[in-house]
Amino acid sequence: MRLFPRFAATLSGFALALSAHAAGARCTAISGDCTPRIGIVSAFGAEADILVAETRQRRSHTIHGKRFTTGVLRGNPVVIVLSGVSIVNATMVTQQMLDHFRVERLVMSGIAGGVNPENHVGDVTVPDRWAMPMEVFWNADSKLPAPCGKPQDMSCLGLKLATGPDGQPLPPFVLPTPGGPVDTGLFMRETYVLSTANAPAGGFRFDFPVDARMLEVARSLQPKLERCGPRAKRPDGSLDETMCVKRQPRLLVGGRGVSAPVFLANAAYRSYLHEVLQAQTFEMETAALAHVAHANGVPYIAFRSLSDLAGAEGFDADVGALFASGLAEFNEAAVTLAFLEAWRASRPAPRAAKR
Repeated sequence: MRLFPRFAATLSGFALALSAHAAGARCTAISGDCTPRIGIVSAFGAEADILVAETRQRRSHTIHGKRFTTGVLRGNPVVIVLSGVSIVNATMVTQQMLDHFRVERLVMSGIAGGVNPENHVGDVTVPDRWAMPMEVFWNADSKLPAPCGKPQDMSCLGLKLATGPDGQPLPPFVLPTPGGPVDTGLFMRETYVLSTANAPAGGFRFDFPVDARMLEVARSLQPKLERCGPRAKRPDGSLDETMCVKRQPRLLVGGRGVSAPVFLANAAYRSYLHEVLQAQTFEMETAALAHVAHANGVPYIAFRSLSDLAGAEGFDADVGALFASGLAEFNEAAVTLAFLEAWRASRPAPRAAKR
């Protein structure tokens, strides 16, 4: 009789595995969860807390120290996790989520630095593609590198330079200084990706486009974005204007987002990214999630609230207000929640069962 509980548990696990295999599910005995879900990876803890608090039927799963929260958010089955800052953390936690849960779509959200000077603190961006511009070939100067004999040829190294629409390599970063321009020799590369679709050879990509259908839903959103965060209200109900950003935040859809394993505080490099790539926002996670999503064949989209102009000099009162008032996480969560509501509404109604 003592063996029966163990036998029952084993039988239950076996049945779960068979069910998951039959459904083509990505799930394991660690989570024991095979429900089709939207995976939400948040890079900002305060925003992740809002999303978790809004989730119903919450259940927590700890996998290698990371807390994954499953439940229903705005009518969608979801699994939510905080990635932590950096390309490496975002890569690791996204693959863990895909390995242990049945994730059918991915959403990334968090805070980012602005690249386009026309955008402002508090705006929420939804780029239509993401790239990693600091995947580079670091040459001695700005001459086109020729490590394999011919200019631009890197096949002997298993590398490929990033090119523009004309097929020519993208120009390297040149650092402007009071004494004149200085060559850095930093040439952008494409990223090698291996997936089921392109195995065994793999292939190279510079951009990872977001899912067209998810982007279409994002373009339809009209979220209520605030200028003042929830902590801007005084006890008497009046607003502390020092805790508000000067301009009304906007939802900006389209353009390129870029990620790198650096905190960008260099105005010259930010200008280079905007000029050469027409980049809108810069941060340290989303392009890694995009790479993992592409390799696993999972559609994705990302929302990023702008915290500052990357590399801007001097104090910006809007930056202080954004974080001190709680506006950063409030507006970011508002867009994510609005997207989930619109996504649920866009899903086709289930067909009636045939008699």
